[in-house]
Amino acid sequence: MQSDLARLLKFLHSHGIPKWFNYKFVEASANVALFVPVGAVASMAFPAKRWWQVGAFGLIVSGCMELGQLLFLDNRFASPLDLVTNTGGAVIGALLASAVLKRLRARRLVSGGPVESKNSSS
Repeated sequence: MQSDLARLLKFLHSHGIPKWFNYKFVEASANVALFVPVGAVASMAFPAKRWWQVGAFGLIVSGCMELGQLLFLDNRFASPLDLVTNTGGAVIGALLASAVLKRLRARRLVSGGPVESKNSSS
Protein backbone atom coordinates (compact mmCIF):
# COMPACT_ATOMS: atom_id res chain seq x y z
CA MET A 1 0.00 0.00 0.00
CA GLN A 2 2.82 2.37 0.85
CA SER A 3 4.39 2.04 -2.61
CA ASP A 4 1.02 2.68 -4.29
CA LEU A 5 0.55 5.80 -2.20
CA ALA A 6 4.10 6.92 -2.97
CA ARG A 7 3.41 6.57 -6.71
CA LEU A 8 0.15 8.47 -6.38
CA LEU A 9 1.82 11.28 -4.42
CA LYS A 10 4.62 11.50 -6.98
CA PHE A 11 2.02 11.80 -9.74
CA LEU A 12 0.11 14.48 -7.81
CA HIS A 13 3.29 16.44 -7.07
CA SER A 14 4.20 16.39 -10.75
CA HIS A 15 0.77 17.89 -11.49
CA GLY A 16 0.96 20.81 -9.10
CA ILE A 17 0.01 19.42 -5.69
CA PRO A 18 2.34 21.02 -3.08
CA LYS A 19 5.19 18.96 -1.61
CA TRP A 20 3.86 19.36 1.95
CA PHE A 21 1.03 17.04 0.87
CA ASN A 22 3.24 14.00 1.55
CA TYR A 23 2.98 10.56 3.14
CA LYS A 24 3.15 11.89 6.71
CA PHE A 25 0.38 14.39 5.99
CA VAL A 26 -1.84 11.72 4.42
CA GLU A 27 -1.19 9.31 7.31
CA ALA A 28 -1.98 11.96 9.95
CA SER A 29 -5.13 13.02 8.07
CA ALA A 30 -6.25 9.39 7.84
CA ASN A 31 -5.77 8.98 11.59
CA VAL A 32 -7.94 12.02 12.25
CA ALA A 33 -10.60 10.82 9.79
CA LEU A 34 -10.61 7.33 11.32
CA PHE A 35 -11.52 8.68 14.77
CA VAL A 36 -14.14 11.28 13.75
CA PRO A 37 -16.86 8.59 13.67
CA VAL A 38 -15.64 7.23 17.03
CA GLY A 39 -16.10 10.66 18.60
CA ALA A 40 -19.45 11.25 16.92
CA VAL A 41 -20.91 7.90 17.95
CA ALA A 42 -19.55 8.16 21.50
CA SER A 43 -21.01 11.66 21.80
CA MET A 44 -24.44 10.47 20.67
CA ALA A 45 -24.30 7.32 22.80
CA PHE A 46 -23.40 9.32 25.91
CA PRO A 47 -25.02 12.73 25.43
CA ALA A 48 -24.24 13.85 29.00
CA LYS A 49 -20.50 13.64 28.31
CA ARG A 50 -18.63 16.77 27.34
CA TRP A 51 -16.42 17.00 24.23
CA TRP A 52 -13.23 16.69 26.27
CA GLN A 53 -14.53 13.53 27.95
CA VAL A 54 -15.19 12.00 24.55
CA GLY A 55 -11.67 13.12 23.57
CA ALA A 56 -10.29 11.32 26.63
CA PHE A 57 -12.19 8.21 25.52
CA GLY A 58 -10.58 8.55 22.08
CA LEU A 59 -7.17 8.86 23.73
CA ILE A 60 -7.77 5.69 25.75
CA VAL A 61 -8.94 3.74 22.69
CA SER A 62 -5.98 5.02 20.67
CA GLY A 63 -3.60 4.21 23.51
CA CYS A 64 -4.88 0.63 23.61
CA MET A 65 -4.40 0.32 19.85
CA GLU A 66 -0.88 1.74 20.00
CA LEU A 67 0.00 -0.53 22.93
CA GLY A 68 -1.29 -3.50 20.95
CA GLN A 69 0.90 -2.51 18.00
CA LEU A 70 3.91 -2.16 20.28
CA LEU A 71 3.41 -5.52 21.98
CA PHE A 72 2.02 -7.75 19.25
CA LEU A 73 2.82 -6.43 15.75
CA ASP A 74 6.43 -6.55 14.65
CA ASN A 75 5.77 -4.81 11.32
CA ARG A 76 3.98 -1.83 12.98
CA PHE A 77 5.21 0.70 15.49
CA ALA A 78 3.56 2.77 18.18
CA SER A 79 3.59 6.53 17.61
CA PRO A 80 2.84 9.45 19.92
CA LEU A 81 1.69 11.39 16.84
CA ASP A 82 -0.98 8.73 16.28
CA LEU A 83 -2.25 9.33 19.82
CA VAL A 84 -2.55 13.04 19.13
CA THR A 85 -4.20 12.73 15.71
CA ASN A 86 -6.60 9.99 16.83
CA THR A 87 -7.62 12.01 19.88
CA GLY A 88 -8.07 15.08 17.70
CA GLY A 89 -10.35 13.09 15.40
CA ALA A 90 -12.47 11.95 18.36
CA VAL A 91 -12.79 15.54 19.59
CA ILE A 92 -13.76 16.76 16.11
CA GLY A 93 -16.38 14.01 15.86
CA ALA A 94 -17.81 14.89 19.28
CA LEU A 95 -18.00 18.58 18.41
CA LEU A 96 -19.60 17.89 15.02
CA ALA A 97 -22.19 15.54 16.52
CA SER A 98 -22.99 18.06 19.24
CA ALA A 99 -23.41 20.86 16.70
CA VAL A 100 -25.65 18.76 14.45
CA LEU A 101 -27.84 17.64 17.36
CA LYS A 102 -28.22 21.22 18.63
CA ARG A 103 -29.19 22.36 15.15
CA LEU A 104 -31.76 19.58 14.79
CA ARG A 105 -33.28 20.41 18.19
CA ALA A 106 -33.48 24.10 17.23
CA ARG A 107 -35.27 23.21 13.98
CA ARG A 108 -37.80 21.10 15.88
CA LEU A 109 -38.50 23.97 18.26
CA VAL A 110 -38.93 26.47 15.41
CA SER A 111 -41.14 24.17 13.35
CA GLY A 112 -43.29 23.27 16.35
CA GLY A 113 -42.53 19.61 15.93
CA PRO A 114 -42.36 17.15 18.78
CA VAL A 115 -39.56 17.70 21.23
CA GLU A 116 -38.08 14.65 22.90
CA SER A 117 -38.50 14.45 26.63
CA LYS A 118 -37.18 12.02 29.18
CA ASN A 119 -40.63 11.59 30.78
CA SER A 120 -42.70 10.63 27.77
CA SER A 121 -45.72 8.44 28.37
CA SER A 122 -46.79 5.67 26.03
